[in-house]
Amino acid sequence: MTATSADVARHAGLSRATVSQVLNGHSHRFAPETAERVLRAARELGYEPSAVGRMLRKGSSDFIIALVPNTTFGGNLQNIFDTTTELLAQKGLTLVLRLSTQSTASLDRILAGMQPRAVLSLQPFTDAEREVLTERGVPGFDTTTGGNLNYQIGRIQAEHLVARGYTRLAFAHLRDARQDPYGDDRETAVADVCEESGLPAPTVVGLGIDRNDAASALDQLEVGYGVACYNDDVAITLLTAARKRSWRVPEDLGLIGMDNTPLSQVTDPPLTTVGYDLAAVAQMSMATALSALGEESVPSVSDIDLRVIPGEST
Repeated sequence: MTATSADVARHAGLSRATVSQVLNGHSHRFAPETAERVLRAARELGYEPSAVGRMLRKGSSDFIIALVPNTTFGGNLQNIFDTTTELLAQKGLTLVLRLSTQSTASLDRILAGMQPRAVLSLQPFTDAEREVLTERGVPGFDTTTGGNLNYQIGRIQAEHLVARGYTRLAFAHLRDARQDPYGDDRETAVADVCEESGLPAPTVVGLGIDRNDAASALDQLEVGYGVACYNDDVAITLLTAARKRSWRVPEDLGLIGMDNTPLSQVTDPPLTTVGYDLAAVAQMSMATALSALGEESVPSVSDIDLRVIPGEST
């Protein structure tokens, strides 16, 4: 259980008023031995000042707000944020997750109420969001700092498919009611690789995690396509539809996913996908946050080790 100032007062055998003043930086008002007695008791109990108290003293809290866009993610997101939370905690900072909305009024309210040290976004801020952050005097940073990670993902997928001998490529978006801030850059990368390789422009399809959607997507393709998929869920959905159509994978249809989810390795055949170092992503997020606060440098996106995880679907 977290120790309170009342616990420190009992442990030190002093009044709560005395302990409160010492813990709030007014130890000069008391004899040195009294102040040391309070501080020693606080150390022994593992006491930490409340977030509210720190906010009142410093004018801002120790919160870092992470705005998570209303989009789809693989299961790796929780692991990334778990690690980021631990790394920031070592710096005395608390990560708070909040779903972003299209309304800047919502952002303004949380800035006013929590007075965070900084705000992290998983996609670039809009001009309106930047204006709110500036008015509130809160640093804002996003994880696109240092390069376009999504463009790199699309290139890796397309280059792998070309290297495997596919001469017609497609990009499969995840069609969802939520936003898709990542797919367009990946599609652009696939198109660039096709042009550089002297191949036709890629066919672009979209599907939900749905059998009928997957069947409709396959209707737009032909035997011999290599498909760069938005994520592993899309790849697995197309794989299932292809098997139902008696298309052979990878001979008739090549599929490469993204995220290296556990499910991708238990499909038949196991999925070829793109993986990355989760700890490195978390480290990058933390370093970007600290850089916005003037405390650390920011590693480049090249520090994120994107790599093809070979399966049997390409």
